[in-house]
Amino acid sequence: MARGTMSEDVQAQIKQLILQRGLTPGDPLPTEADLVGLLDVSRNSVREALKALQAMRIVEIRHGFGTYVGPLTLEPFVEGVAFRAAVRHHQGEASLYELMEVREALEAGLIGAVARNLPAEDLAVLKGLVQRMAEEARGGEVQSATDRAFHLALYRSLGNHLLSEVLDAFWAALRRVREDLSDDRPDPEVTYRQHREIVDALEAGDGDRAVEAIHRHFDGIRRRLTESE
Repeated sequence: MARGTMSEDVQAQIKQLILQRGLTPGDPLPTEADLVGLLDVSRNSVREALKALQAMRIVEIRHGFGTYVGPLTLEPFVEGVAFRAAVRHHQGEASLYELMEVREALEAGLIGAVARNLPAEDLAVLKGLVQRMAEEARGGEVQSATDRAFHLALYRSLGNHLLSEVLDAFWAALRRVREDLSDDRPDPEVTYRQHREIVDALEAGDGDRAVEAIHRHFDGIRRRLTESE
């Protein structure tokens, strides 16, 4: 069996073992020696498979302590999408626009459902974050952590954890590649106003207005991308 194929086969067996035993993030895996016996493969094959799974955040190797089920985050996806966008941007392709358009399509397509059934506690969180943006804008810069928290809170009421992770992954990928490319910082006052408009529309229960506010927010990103070229 080819080396790459063997490693992939062992990876699949380890993932199947995690499923069969009902293991969750943080749970210990069998030792390397035990995996060799359980899977009937060489120690090198187990090590290669574990390293590959660690890169995918499926397992976590803690040297001196053992191997555990990893956090199972979308971080490898973020890294891959961000690097792909950066490489293609340097090749003259519209990769940043593509990344932004995917995120815009997701958010604009979901905001109407949020507007129809936004819990009072989520609205209060969003209003608090907008107030924080106003304070940060007066200081000269809306912090990326505040913006990220806003967009995470925006769709929390939909109750779809995977969707929240995917939206956050696209937020992180776009932010990372723009920072790597030294994209200009947005006007903090404009950032604050755009997010306030989204919250105002949600508070009024106006889905159409919320969609328009989302598109205006992304129009600002679109303009900055054009100006930075």
